[in-house]
Amino acid sequence: MPNIKLVLLRHGQSKWNKKNLFTGWRDIELSKEGKIEAIQAGKILKNFNFKFDYAYTSVLKRAIHTLWFVLKELDQLWIPVKKTWRLNERHYGSLQGMNKKQILKKFGKIQVQKWRRSFTTKPPLLSIEDPKWERFDSKYAKLDDHQLPLSESLSKTLERVVYIWKNNILHKIMNGERIIIVAHGNSLRAFIKYIENISDKDIINLNLPTGRPIICEFNNKLKFQKRYYINDI
Repeated sequence: MPNIKLVLLRHGQSKWNKKNLFTGWRDIELSKEGKIEAIQAGKILKNFNFKFDYAYTSVLKRAIHTLWFVLKELDQLWIPVKKTWRLNERHYGSLQGMNKKQILKKFGKIQVQKWRRSFTTKPPLLSIEDPKWERFDSKYAKLDDHQLPLSESLSKTLERVVYIWKNNILHKIMNGERIIIVAHGNSLRAFIKYIENISDKDIINLNLPTGRPIICEFNNKLKFQKRYYINDI
């Protein structure tokens, strides 16, 4: 029996990626280049004859629109899609909307690297009175305040990603459904850390580019086997 293939894709470049701003849960649109990346990702998957039964994405438009472009290229816009906050990007707290170079100058390379890549360090918290806190966003109206972070470490991001994996995605894969997950740099880093059992120390070295399809292969017992990028057309 051939290995089971799960496709992961970080959204295309967003307008804030292009401006080098911390984005997190802020709902920012794709840049022109990001749309091109998403279309190209769809073409690559089509070239390798990928078809899907079900798709997962976050509730943030840069991921949702990336998925749209991919499914359009595959002529599969009709398949069911689950949008969930559990696949959102890591919450960057009060850093969201701030320029990364300016933060680097202010706090130094070591501290910023911990905020961006470490497993347990949280960026500075957002104030509960801040109007940009997601409590005031209708997308999250059904969530309790304790589910809405003011900032997140990668370990906290992993908890919510693993929840949707164990309670939803995994069951579909076990039933033979072909799955694509379009999400974000850190939610996908957290997922990869979990399935590959990457150490807390080594996860700092994992960085995922925008718009490049990743294949994760599992054996028929759903034990992880390997991860790789599909070659460009």
